Amino acid sequence: MIKVRNHRLLPIPSADWAFFLDVDGTLLEIADTPSSVKVDRCLLELIGQLHRANSGAVALISGRSLTNLDELLGLVRLPMAGQHGLERRDATGRLWIHAAPPGAKCAIQDALAPVLTRHPGLLLEDKGLTLALHYRQAPRLAGYVHRLMTRLAATVGQGLELQRGKCVVEVKPAGVDKGTAIAEYMLEPPFMKRYPVFIGDDRNDEHGFAIINKYAGLSIKVGNGKTCARFRLPDVAAVRDWLANAMKGWECKA
Repeated sequence: MIKVRNHRLLPIPSADWAFFLDVDGTLLEIADTPSSVKVDRCLLELIGQLHRANSGAVALISGRSLTNLDELLGLVRLPMAGQHGLERRDATGRLWIHAAPPGAKCAIQDALAPVLTRHPGLLLEDKGLTLALHYRQAPRLAGYVHRLMTRLAATVGQGLELQRGKCVVEVKPAGVDKGTAIAEYMLEPPFMKRYPVFIGDDRNDEHGFAIINKYAGLSIKVGNGKTCARFRLPDVAAVRDWLANAMKGWECKA
């Protein structure tokens, strides 16, 4: 049983807050592969309503690429940070990109080619600026994958770091993460001077929780596991319920 704080004990959300939301494991249930997640109409309506209700201060902060998020959700006008902050679309639609070291990605792909042939249960996801090696369908290879990706990140060149998640290890440019993406949004309208909230579920969301804590905002971890987040919600359904119930309150006050 997951021991979490009941979501009713969380502060009641306000329409003048800034909402930063992870996607997989937070708004969507995690699937066996990134391409097999199920997006329902209720979620799209919820995000759209939240975006309209608080004057656009809603951004998705995801490990997926922006192209994939747009294809998956169809919310092309929504502010989004993809690939853990390496690419970011602001509220005006402007795109900001932190480029990866030249040649590093190709070198890692070449090194992983024979590994993928030997272990068909592994899945390499090319996000454009990062490479993610998934082992959800081959959990026995977890230790091997972590050691392999650590070695590759260290040998192909400087400026790379590992991003570890649920059954995935990702190689990405160093110094940029979900926390830096949130900090960049907080310098821009309509997010600036608002009380920030970040909801996430994975180890790669800890950077986001940390920056939210520095702002004295509301950091919320979904599910179990060690975290620096100050509150928890038990699952995806609870996240959606908390957001939906909040907007009902806003409508009553309007």
